[in-house]
Amino acid sequence: MTEPNSPLVVFTPSGKRGRVPAGTTVLEAARRLGVDLDSVCGGRGICSRCQVAPAFGQFAKHGITSTEAALSDWNRVEARYAEKRGLAPGRRLGCQAQILADVVIDVPAESQLHRQVIRKAADARPVEMDPALRLCLVEVTPPDMHAPSGDLERLTEALRAQWGIEGVTISLPVLADLQTTLRAGNWTVTAALHRTSADAPPRITALWPGLLEGDLYGLAIDLGSTTIAAHLVSLRSGEVVASSGIMNPQIRFGEDLMSRVSYAMMNPGGAAEMTGAVREALTHLAQKIAATAGIDMDRILDLTIVGNPVMHHLLLGLDPVELGQAPFALATSEALNLPARNLGISALPEGAQIYLLPLIAGHVGADAAAVALSEAPDHSDELALIVDVGTNAEILLGNRHRVLACSSPTGPAFEGAQISSGQRAAPGAIEAIRIDPTTKEPRFRVIGSDLWSDDPGFAEATAQTGVTGLCGSGIIEAVAEMRMAGLLDSAGLIGSAAQTGSARMIPEGRTHAYLIHDGSASGGPVITVTQGDIRAIQLAKSALYAGARLLMDEMEVDAVDRVVLAGAFGAHISPLHALVLGMIPDVPVEDVTSAGNAAGTGARIALCSLAARRRVEALVRRITKVETAIEPRFQEHFVAASAIPHATAPFTQLRRVAPLPDAMFNAEGGRRRRR
Repeated sequence: MTEPNSPLVVFTPSGKRGRVPAGTTVLEAARRLGVDLDSVCGGRGICSRCQVAPAFGQFAKHGITSTEAALSDWNRVEARYAEKRGLAPGRRLGCQAQILADVVIDVPAESQLHRQVIRKAADARPVEMDPALRLCLVEVTPPDMHAPSGDLERLTEALRAQWGIEGVTISLPVLADLQTTLRAGNWTVTAALHRTSADAPPRITALWPGLLEGDLYGLAIDLGSTTIAAHLVSLRSGEVVASSGIMNPQIRFGEDLMSRVSYAMMNPGGAAEMTGAVREALTHLAQKIAATAGIDMDRILDLTIVGNPVMHHLLLGLDPVELGQAPFALATSEALNLPARNLGISALPEGAQIYLLPLIAGHVGADAAAVALSEAPDHSDELALIVDVGTNAEILLGNRHRVLACSSPTGPAFEGAQISSGQRAAPGAIEAIRIDPTTKEPRFRVIGSDLWSDDPGFAEATAQTGVTGLCGSGIIEAVAEMRMAGLLDSAGLIGSAAQTGSARMIPEGRTHAYLIHDGSASGGPVITVTQGDIRAIQLAKSALYAGARLLMDEMEVDAVDRVVLAGAFGAHISPLHALVLGMIPDVPVEDVTSAGNAAGTGARIALCSLAARRRVEALVRRITKVETAIEPRFQEHFVAASAIPHATAPFTQLRRVAPLPDAMFNAEGGRRRRR
């Protein structure tokens, strides 16, 4: 029992306080008072994660005076650590410094076990670091002929005695190397313990001889139908240390989801072929991102993966055929915890684990669940429309009272596919364009240069890459700019040179195209927007708008408070041009924001926090799925949305800031059509 006159210790920033017996170490005091102070070595003075910063002076707020005599002097352990590795001025090792009198102790962010990290600059919601993996340094009793027991039993007993951890299990590959590792570390090892939930017994997924220096890492993967994006994340700080992406090799089996389902239906072994392709791609991506960051593969021990239902099923080796026909039944919608080796990702360590986020419904997948985790519409007072723009767009609408979800088959046009001059977002691709409404002349900017095409030095700046085509944001801006410049009518017809007064209108049979850039003189491409391109964009944007409008009908509203454009591609879409095109319902331009790759962010949040995994699992059960494929109103909304921006919706907010000329062209490029 602690005496009333025992030293009073106050920890900041938590504000936790209490009396401890004189001579208690700061680390032990922190544990007694429930203060978040990290330690891997268990108080041996070798891992340095328990560094603290004692504060001295009068603290009227806490009612104590803290002096340097409140802590014991430096001991040999601290002196040796400071000499060999360095200790910042004013810092002490919490496992060595003893409390002798009243004292205020600050726990720096890097020493907090469950530290908070800001998810992104535009959002103050913090994420608490609570990863599934934990490191523990363990001293194991050597074997004794007079008290025979297995090495594993003595390791688990050491974890119980030194760390209070019960019920530990071990993966078979780690068990196979256990004896070698114990002897290499002279009976001291660092164990990586993995939990599937806060109250689940941990599993040893990796062992290293002696003390493991540095961090463990995880991969947060957004498995898209067109691209696969990955973030390599420190499981101690939550920092993204490297990001990378590759094209999904399944594209060769079909550009959209239904074509891949059809491939599985029509070709015996087709599903297995696509499964093998994506697993091989994940293996290469893991190797690539580790090499970029200079990280050993054996440090990557946890993964979170999100994707739409077809990608999810193909990754797991599940037949996707049921997803191609009503009622679009999932093999499973639950979150899954699996060894990485079960998914054939051979580059990862034997003990690496994977968490797949839950699916919402038949065509609304774990990527939408990750977006919901990241953007938290269920915590919003405003009615938020969140659109994850991609080959298969997922749409969320909701607030703290109710959240709805649907998917909409937009196809790959928004990503530059099925566009005559389209290409993926790469150096040289036009990503932004402006058309002068008077002269009808374009100016543009390409990926890899901050200069516009009419700026001095543009040719020199783009000499290496050239001007190669239109990426997704480029084609969206081009179509919207053509509409605002009077080159395109509301029905989506391109005018002729005579109708528009621009020599850039090139005849193509009975239709016309708009010339953006002619690089033929130097062997480059001729970049145009054709009538076929307009039709492809109209189909994609109509599907997107119709899905959003269907959710609004279900919510019984005619307007939303704000729109969030998510997805790696969504981050590059201009809000004004998205509104002009009619991709999204009418709102003030300033109320349209970008969330970047919100699915990837959600995967990263789940990677860093077990609590977030439980939160997304609970949230998914609350989301109401609206099925666009069987809803008659979807087709009505789709047809009305084919006009640019819309056939019947007035778009009054948009018309206040953007010109929408009342041009009307016929297909032959001659007479104006009658109203």
